[in-house]
Amino acid sequence: MSLDLFAAKLRLVVEGTAPQVERDANKLFANTFATDGIKTLIREVFSRSILRYGEPEFIEIEGRWVLLSVETSRHQNITILRTIWSADGNSLTLFFKDTTFDDDMFVSGYMAVCDRPKGEEFFLAVLYH
Repeated sequence: MSLDLFAAKLRLVVEGTAPQVERDANKLFANTFATDGIKTLIREVFSRSILRYGEPEFIEIEGRWVLLSVETSRHQNITILRTIWSADGNSLTLFFKDTTFDDDMFVSGYMAVCDRPKGEEFFLAVLYH
Protein backbone atom coordinates (compact mmCIF):
# COMPACT_ATOMS: atom_id res chain seq x y z
CA MET A 1 0.00 0.00 0.00
CA SER A 2 1.07 3.54 -0.69
CA LEU A 3 1.60 5.98 2.20
CA ASP A 4 -0.58 8.43 0.22
CA LEU A 5 -3.56 6.44 1.50
CA PHE A 6 -2.76 7.53 5.05
CA ALA A 7 -1.84 11.20 4.71
CA ALA A 8 -3.88 14.17 3.56
CA LYS A 9 -2.03 16.57 1.28
CA LEU A 10 -2.61 19.70 3.33
CA ARG A 11 -1.84 22.18 0.55
CA LEU A 12 -4.62 20.63 -1.55
CA VAL A 13 -7.04 20.78 1.41
CA VAL A 14 -6.36 24.51 1.91
CA GLU A 15 -6.76 25.16 -1.82
CA GLY A 16 -10.01 23.17 -1.88
CA THR A 17 -8.73 20.76 -4.56
CA ALA A 18 -8.11 17.70 -2.35
CA PRO A 19 -10.12 14.50 -2.84
CA GLN A 20 -13.69 14.73 -1.54
CA VAL A 21 -12.96 12.55 1.50
CA GLU A 22 -10.35 15.10 2.65
CA ARG A 23 -12.48 18.19 1.87
CA ASP A 24 -15.56 16.95 3.73
CA ALA A 25 -14.96 17.45 7.48
CA ASN A 26 -17.40 14.68 8.43
CA LYS A 27 -15.71 12.12 6.18
CA LEU A 28 -12.23 13.29 7.18
CA PHE A 29 -12.91 12.94 10.92
CA ALA A 30 -14.78 9.67 10.44
CA ASN A 31 -11.66 8.21 8.81
CA THR A 32 -9.08 9.87 11.08
CA PHE A 33 -7.96 9.02 14.58
CA ALA A 34 -4.98 9.63 16.81
CA THR A 35 -3.46 6.67 18.62
CA ASP A 36 -3.05 6.77 22.39
CA GLY A 37 0.72 6.95 21.88
CA ILE A 38 0.58 10.05 19.69
CA LYS A 39 -1.92 11.72 22.05
CA THR A 40 0.44 11.12 24.99
CA LEU A 41 3.45 12.37 23.02
CA ILE A 42 1.66 15.54 21.92
CA ARG A 43 0.33 16.23 25.43
CA GLU A 44 3.80 15.80 27.01
CA VAL A 45 5.65 17.86 24.40
CA PHE A 46 3.02 20.63 24.47
CA SER A 47 2.94 20.87 28.26
CA ARG A 48 6.75 20.93 28.53
CA SER A 49 7.30 23.58 25.90
CA ILE A 50 4.86 26.42 25.38
CA LEU A 51 2.99 26.15 28.69
CA ARG A 52 6.19 26.17 30.72
CA TYR A 53 8.27 28.74 28.83
CA GLY A 54 5.79 30.88 26.92
CA GLU A 55 2.76 32.94 27.66
CA PRO A 56 0.03 31.42 25.53
CA GLU A 57 -3.34 33.08 25.44
CA PHE A 58 -6.62 32.00 23.96
CA ILE A 59 -7.52 33.28 20.52
CA GLU A 60 -11.15 33.57 19.43
CA ILE A 61 -11.93 31.72 16.20
CA GLU A 62 -15.48 31.83 14.86
CA GLY A 63 -16.87 32.55 18.32
CA ARG A 64 -14.97 29.75 20.07
CA TRP A 65 -11.87 29.99 22.26
CA VAL A 66 -8.78 28.11 21.08
CA LEU A 67 -5.44 27.70 22.82
CA LEU A 68 -2.68 27.42 20.21
CA SER A 69 1.01 27.09 20.97
CA VAL A 70 1.41 30.74 19.92
CA GLU A 71 2.30 33.59 22.23
CA THR A 72 -0.12 36.49 22.52
CA SER A 73 2.23 38.91 20.77
CA ARG A 74 1.87 36.88 17.55
CA HIS A 75 -1.96 36.92 17.46
CA GLN A 76 -2.04 40.20 15.52
CA ASN A 77 -0.06 38.49 12.72
CA ILE A 78 -2.41 35.51 12.36
CA THR A 79 -4.87 35.25 9.50
CA ILE A 80 -7.31 32.33 9.52
CA LEU A 81 -7.37 30.70 6.07
CA ARG A 82 -9.75 27.80 6.65
CA THR A 83 -11.54 26.04 9.49
CA ILE A 84 -12.97 22.53 9.45
CA TRP A 85 -15.19 21.64 12.42
CA SER A 86 -16.03 18.02 13.23
CA ALA A 87 -19.68 16.98 13.02
CA ASP A 88 -19.96 16.77 16.82
CA GLY A 89 -18.26 20.17 17.29
CA ASN A 90 -15.51 18.78 19.50
CA SER A 91 -12.61 19.02 17.04
CA LEU A 92 -11.25 21.72 14.79
CA THR A 93 -8.73 21.54 11.96
CA LEU A 94 -7.34 25.00 11.42
CA PHE A 95 -5.25 26.37 8.55
CA PHE A 96 -3.73 29.77 9.14
CA LYS A 97 -0.98 32.17 8.19
CA ASP A 98 1.37 33.64 10.80
CA THR A 99 3.53 36.44 9.39
CA THR A 100 5.41 37.15 12.63
CA PHE A 101 8.73 35.98 11.18
CA ASP A 102 8.14 35.80 7.42
CA ASP A 103 5.40 36.62 4.91
CA ASP A 104 6.43 34.00 2.33
CA MET A 105 3.48 31.66 1.65
CA PHE A 106 5.70 28.58 1.98
CA VAL A 107 7.11 29.66 5.35
CA SER A 108 4.17 31.37 7.05
CA GLY A 109 1.53 28.66 6.57
CA TYR A 110 0.51 26.55 9.57
CA MET A 111 -2.10 24.03 10.58
CA ALA A 112 -3.42 22.90 13.92
CA VAL A 113 -5.72 20.13 15.04
CA CYS A 114 -7.59 21.17 18.16
CA ASP A 115 -9.80 19.13 20.48
CA ARG A 116 -12.22 20.27 23.15
CA PRO A 117 -11.15 18.73 26.48
CA LYS A 118 -14.00 16.83 28.11
CA GLY A 119 -16.14 19.16 30.20
CA GLU A 120 -14.50 22.34 28.85
CA GLU A 121 -15.74 25.08 26.54
CA PHE A 122 -12.35 25.82 24.91
CA PHE A 123 -10.26 23.96 22.32
CA LEU A 124 -6.65 22.89 22.81
CA ALA A 125 -4.18 22.38 19.96
CA VAL A 126 -3.10 18.74 20.08
CA LEU A 127 -1.16 19.00 16.81
CA TYR A 128 0.54 22.14 15.56
CA HIS A 129 2.71 22.32 12.47
